[in-house]
Amino acid sequence: MIRVLVADDQNLVRGGFELMLSQHDDIDVVATAADGREAVRLVREHRPDVVLMDIRMPVLDGIAATEQVLREPHPPRVLVLTTFDLDDYVVDALRVGASGYLLKDVEPADLVRAVRSVAVGDMPLAPAVLGRLVSSYIGGRAASPDPRLGLLSDREREVLGLLGRGLTNAEICDALVVSLPTTKTHVANVLAKLDLRDRVQAAIFAQQNRV
Repeated sequence: MIRVLVADDQNLVRGGFELMLSQHDDIDVVATAADGREAVRLVREHRPDVVLMDIRMPVLDGIAATEQVLREPHPPRVLVLTTFDLDDYVVDALRVGASGYLLKDVEPADLVRAVRSVAVGDMPLAPAVLGRLVSSYIGGRAASPDPRLGLLSDREREVLGLLGRGLTNAEICDALVVSLPTTKTHVANVLAKLDLRDRVQAAIFAQQNRV
């Protein structure tokens, strides 16, 4: 069962997402929040697996709330919600540790797919978002390759390159013709060897270093 918290200051949006998700037996919407401060409190109370976090909320915005919930001992994964594609706030949210983003007009099937995906550690990211994150907010391409690349095996370097393209574990399986457990092991090794927090950081690292 995937435990989900929905945080949005619009009643219709909260209710709509809750309705869409609650129709699936493997997803349980454990709480909803109308602002960032309430979202942080409810995360501590309910310990959800995934938080759908609106960016623009009163009292405490989604970026600050994301930072706070990700400091929890057992942090959830955060999907930020935005009205506009490539909103600058979304990029900021990814920088502080969000696992991905959704547009508020997301199709029900895509919403469910995204929640399931991020719950198991995946989150496909659009190349345009990664490119903007790297060039505009992280400083663009590295002048020279990061020496940590030398810690990776050839296969791990392949996996890093696929992460840089925003592929999920299932897509990496298909690309490399390996099993899902093997793919998960490679991804975990890449994150550990490069001392990266998550797949978003791995994707940024790959793009910065032209992997």
